[in-house]
Amino acid sequence: MAASEIIKCVVTALALLAISGCATAPPVQEMSDARQAIAAAKEAGAEDFAASQLAEAQRLLVSAEEYLQWNTANGFWSARRAAVSAKETALNALLTSRTVRDANSP
Repeated sequence: MAASEIIKCVVTALALLAISGCATAPPVQEMSDARQAIAAAKEAGAEDFAASQLAEAQRLLVSAEEYLQWNTANGFWSARRAAVSAKETALNALLTSRTVRDANSP
């Protein structure tokens, strides 16, 4: 085996280790971002103007919290995906609320 092949194997192995290390960490930032987005949507009136989107964001956040209970890499990945979806859905609720509120203001 040539030195360049050995180096490629070592680099690949290190990259896989780095990726797997990231996969096992709980998605703390993503969960926080989702909670903040939901709070902002509520402040913008999403409970009145985008209730279904807000409810979906909250449901996704609850799912993310449940995935965290698995305490496994797969659970953390699932929690991360659900939290990111919760944040995006809450931001959509926020935008919808602002749009509707602005359209209805004199």
